[in-house]
Amino acid sequence: MKISSNHSATYMSDRASTPLPQFKILGQPVNLSTDYISWLTDRMQQGIGTHVVTMNAEIVIQANKDAEFSAIIDRADLVTPDGSGIIMALRLHGIEQSRCAGIDLGEELLRLAGKPESNYPVFFYGGKPEIVKQAAQNWQTELPNLNIVGIEHGYIDAQTQAKLLDRIQATQPKIILVALGMPRQEIWIRDNFHLCPEAIWIGVGGSFDVWSGIKNRAPQFVRKLDLEWLYRIAQEPSRWRRALALPQFAVLAVAERIKKLKVES
Repeated sequence: MKISSNHSATYMSDRASTPLPQFKILGQPVNLSTDYISWLTDRMQQGIGTHVVTMNAEIVIQANKDAEFSAIIDRADLVTPDGSGIIMALRLHGIEQSRCAGIDLGEELLRLAGKPESNYPVFFYGGKPEIVKQAAQNWQTELPNLNIVGIEHGYIDAQTQAKLLDRIQATQPKIILVALGMPRQEIWIRDNFHLCPEAIWIGVGGSFDVWSGIKNRAPQFVRKLDLEWLYRIAQEPSRWRRALALPQFAVLAVAERIKKLKVES
């Protein structure tokens, strides 16, 4: 990772641990690292709770329209660069950073929790009933030592929601995977973080769909070309409106860089 000397790094989170450098893209923070999972592992071992947001272009555009959502991102303990748009924007500023997708980070956390020597209970929340159940079952089959202490779908009423929160507080999972879509999952994590203050809380969007087998993820070569977003649109044509955030983000990111260059000159 290369960060030019004229870039001032700031830091986030008042929950103590070694901070990661942070850079802002269109006013939204993203943390820079070559090894996010090791940082999260250290936090878990120290019992330091962590709210993880996986940032993409759509989230930046949404956050710039929604002050509440923006404040949640600003207060998150870790914001990873999920999406080719974020990587492109960082490169405009001379920062080389690898992408860290939410689905990849979620998988790494599950594999860590599934090791025989680990003691990291896991909770799955969100998605459709049959999908979250199948996703959890598939992981349990692959990782027999994985301690799944709870599964709940995202289509529940207020009474069931209250029971869900009681279960989470009673079981104290160390990893809580939330698939409610943005910004709903980020708001829900913020509102309930206090129930498990030592857990890793991460919004994983549509990851349960892939883990359940109902949808396929883009092949590795497509991901390397930064075209996973296009593959998802091909699978789900209804997502095309959401994809409009990509060109909008690109124009704004380039304009931001040009403005900074003028100031620097």
